Amino acid sequence: MQGSNTDNVSNWSRPKTTSEGHVKIGELTCNNTATTHQPHSPLHRNKERLKDTENSSSESVDSSEEITDTEDNEEEDLGVLDDQRSIILHLLSQLKLGMDLTRVVLPTFILEKRSLLEMYANFMAHPDVFLAITSGATAEERMIRFVEYYLTAFHEGRKGAVAKKPYNPILGESFQCSWDVPQDKVRPLRTTSSSPAPAAAHSTQTASNEGLGSYRLRFVAEQVSHHPPVSGFYCECKDRQICVNTHVWTKSKFMGMSIGVSMVGEGVLHLLEHDEEYVFTLPSAYARSILTVPWVELGGKVSICCAKSGYSSTVTFHTKPFYGGKVHRVTAEVKHNPTGTIVCKAQGEWNGTLEFTYSSGETKVIDTSKLPVIKKKIRPLEKQGQYESRRLWQRVTAALKAGDIDAASEHKHQLEEKQRREGKQRTASSTTWKPKYFIKEGDGWVYHNPLWKTK
Repeated sequence: MQGSNTDNVSNWSRPKTTSEGHVKIGELTCNNTATTHQPHSPLHRNKERLKDTENSSSESVDSSEEITDTEDNEEEDLGVLDDQRSIILHLLSQLKLGMDLTRVVLPTFILEKRSLLEMYANFMAHPDVFLAITSGATAEERMIRFVEYYLTAFHEGRKGAVAKKPYNPILGESFQCSWDVPQDKVRPLRTTSSSPAPAAAHSTQTASNEGLGSYRLRFVAEQVSHHPPVSGFYCECKDRQICVNTHVWTKSKFMGMSIGVSMVGEGVLHLLEHDEEYVFTLPSAYARSILTVPWVELGGKVSICCAKSGYSSTVTFHTKPFYGGKVHRVTAEVKHNPTGTIVCKAQGEWNGTLEFTYSSGETKVIDTSKLPVIKKKIRPLEKQGQYESRRLWQRVTAALKAGDIDAASEHKHQLEEKQRREGKQRTASSTTWKPKYFIKEGDGWVYHNPLWKTK
């Protein structure tokens, strides 16, 4: 697997793995001691697993074929047209409050021209901020850096003012991409001159490599289950010894004039240089004002925990009150559990300005709209496999771009029917679905060849 551009390693391995399963609903609990390990975290449970897998065949993706992505995923639609509104009203008349929308066929005109798997990749649009996490000189600083990254990740993934729905990935669909991050861009985010340890915040590893090239960050996502709909995604930088593994079950429900989507599951960030794991959850998303100009709101309380260091964070995405109040508001605090000390607080808007206040009294402001975006790299359609997201949905995407909703609906229907036929064939032959990249482990899904396995 490729690390930086200087590695001369060109292939991204794609072995075909086994197993199928479902995610259970659960809440992440932070322990107040540094010795208790999280139950779903794979690092200390079994580092040696997967050595004897049955997968002997493999496919390779030549990373030299990847080119800088030119899609911006910006939705310019101004709202719901009159004829579309009548369709939505007809659909709403058949729904009940709280109804599960997982199997409800929604109109094609609400789609946003990208797969959910690609949306997850777009959460990595600031890879320099992500890679800087492991440069923190102390466990406290590393937790704070992760919270900074976490709070700045959502605005690019949810780009655009209009709420539209990503394509539901079909079973076996995958999305792969990479980022080349200039090494001298991986710096601390502190903007004040009173930072207590600016030199230490930038690790000697980064400082010594400045100007020598780029770090390679690789991403792979796969739809590992159809009922319930579960996605697994994994991202790593070998040179920085950092990786993150996440599984998400998207549960959608009808809420009257809005649609709510719960992101059930968890992610684990691994900082191998420090032997630390950060277990985190994800907020819920809401599509509001679905009859006029739909917009996206994040809501709910999420947790980030590092059992080894005893640091944790609680992040709250505040939904707008019915009367008054601000939209997109978020607050967070970082706590050292053994002492009960709050070491950092944050407040602001997840798609706007965020203000961080540290226990030292210093403050820092991050404007998410001004953070540089590093474009991902992806192979052209003709180089992609038939189940890779861009190629799989290319006809639907082209029709939506052309404004041909009927053609988009027909192409989407063909994909859905193909998936149903294949499902029936597996049932008839008692064949178990085998994902390529992820393996069922406990209640979650773990990448088949994670960085911590090769440490």
